[in-house]
Amino acid sequence: MPPPSGLSPAPPPASPIDVARARAETPGCAGVAHLNHAGCSLAPQPVLDAQIEWLRAEALTGGYELADDRAEARDATYAEVAALIGAEPAEIAIVENATFAWHQAFWSLGLRPGDRVLTANAEYASGFVPMLQARARLGVRVEVVPDDEHGQVSVEALARMLDDDRAGPVGLVALTHVPTNGGLVNPAEEVGRLARAAAVPYLLDACQSVGQMPVDVETIGCDLLAATGRKFLRAPRGTGFLYARRSLLDRTDPAPVEPAFLDLLGADWVTPDRYELRSDARRFENWERSEAAVAGLRAAVAYARAWGLAAIGDRVTAQAAGLRERLAALPGVTVRDRGLRRSAIVSFTHADVPADDVARAARAAGVNVSVSEPSSTRLDADNRHLPSLVRASVHYVTTDDELDRLTSVVAGL
Repeated sequence: MPPPSGLSPAPPPASPIDVARARAETPGCAGVAHLNHAGCSLAPQPVLDAQIEWLRAEALTGGYELADDRAEARDATYAEVAALIGAEPAEIAIVENATFAWHQAFWSLGLRPGDRVLTANAEYASGFVPMLQARARLGVRVEVVPDDEHGQVSVEALARMLDDDRAGPVGLVALTHVPTNGGLVNPAEEVGRLARAAAVPYLLDACQSVGQMPVDVETIGCDLLAATGRKFLRAPRGTGFLYARRSLLDRTDPAPVEPAFLDLLGADWVTPDRYELRSDARRFENWERSEAAVAGLRAAVAYARAWGLAAIGDRVTAQAAGLRERLAALPGVTVRDRGLRRSAIVSFTHADVPADDVARAARAAGVNVSVSEPSSTRLDADNRHLPSLVRASVHYVTTDDELDRLTSVVAGL
């Protein structure tokens, strides 16, 4: 691994993942078949080392003092994350989790009564509930873009809704890139092209996509992007980040982009009755945070970039397809995934066994999976009449043997 003060080297061209080496560098792989990377992944050794080393140094030096001594290393986090998604360091805020990042972005846009918020059927509860709050508090209108025949957000329907001047102004397009259930990858780039052409801010929830596939904000065209560390990036819990496009940060009309939560890091208190926002994305941060966790995030991003996101994407796509094929062959099992392009998330039901019981049986056999409740994606669940789903999520460390172990558990039910 590079020294903590340096940006990791540019990733190599896509090449097959050395799975044996990746697993040897992941202590948890020795004890469990972990198919819950969409919940919280297993940290690789360099991430574990970075976090523990910081905690030990902090205990000997003092928290503030160590942070001052390692200011260069702390600042390198912004460059590392920016390189991961094709942004500039000044466009990155490091926060505690993707939900806080999403909230800071959403409530900063100055939505007004009558503004339309266009979103999708597969939105996660932590995003859709604030939209309902904004409807009640601000008088905005929340409009759901229909799915296309493949189950992903309909680009054609979105285009019509953006062009419908009689319906009123669109204040935001908000989309989840990879939903928490259903396996699909939404066409984020096509949505970006439409949002840019309409000059409408575009907020992308990339919580489940960053770390399992290449994500580039210029290619996608989003203005804001929220992501977490604990999932496919394999960083510690309690880490996440927000990307905010420079042109949006500089906006003054119709109003500056001002977070709902500000403290002495996000703004400077210049006179007794006036403050000034920071010029960069760190206006979305708050001053106090776990620097040890941020050290782990920095190491995790460097580790992912060293493997190469294209190679990671190829590997997880193949492993997820292999699991879908195995499960679909079992009597009584229905794979619930949709979309033209599919992610590392595999969701399924058993005709005779509730999802919670499947998950418990898997855990007893040393296989980690999770359960996706209908309340997490209420619109999608109601539209498709979905019960609770078993969610198995693979990563590049996942082996065929682990896929067989889960398949064996489900077959034995």
